[in-house]
Amino acid sequence: MRFTGSFIIVVALFITVLITSNIIAVKPITILPIQWFGDPAIILPASIIIFPISYIVGDVLTEVYGFRVARGVIWLGFAMNLLVVVALWVTGLLPGAFFWGESDQGSYGRILGQLPNILIASFVAYLVGEFSNSTVLALLKYKMQGRLLFVRTIGSTVVGQGLDSYIFIFLAFGILPGIFGGDPWSTTALFGAALAQWIVKILYETVATPLTYLVVNFMKRVEEMDVTDPPRSLNPLGIFA
Repeated sequence: MRFTGSFIIVVALFITVLITSNIIAVKPITILPIQWFGDPAIILPASIIIFPISYIVGDVLTEVYGFRVARGVIWLGFAMNLLVVVALWVTGLLPGAFFWGESDQGSYGRILGQLPNILIASFVAYLVGEFSNSTVLALLKYKMQGRLLFVRTIGSTVVGQGLDSYIFIFLAFGILPGIFGGDPWSTTALFGAALAQWIVKILYETVATPLTYLVVNFMKRVEEMDVTDPPRSLNPLGIFA
């Protein structure tokens, strides 16, 4: 396929959102000060303000260009995020300048030196969630013969974001702390945190549905593309082949 300016912008937005989300996820935020599964408030990573956009962009890629192109972008996003993580890790190991004190190094480590359990959980959750989202949307488009876009975008988000949320929370704070050190959360806390993320992400996608319609229709018109993938072609392995 030819890579147009519109396609490059969409891919750049997808990768930028992904990398930004992983950097700002270190900060927990409170969205509602209400009792939630024993906690005094609903606490989510700051990435919630931007990460769902990656799923919206993924919907646009799959709907317009098809699963194979979306698959390539998902793997590209994974590779670029890995590059950033490695660069941050190596930078943390390098000795600082003479005026770079221990407090500076500590601040760098707290903000940019992500823990192994967080990194592994985020990478696994990303791949499973994004590919599930793209696969479900492509299957629904094939079965529904291109009708009812909102059913496809929201339905794929329910599956993809659900898997992403539960895999990340249970790996990062339930399973992997026992391997890399740290105290795992209680089962109640794990379910509560994952459910909160899942609900917020679905609401995010639902509110953004009109914008998704505008972007998809614009891209289809500009690119003169509207790919429908048969189920047999939905293989997550490979790049753009």
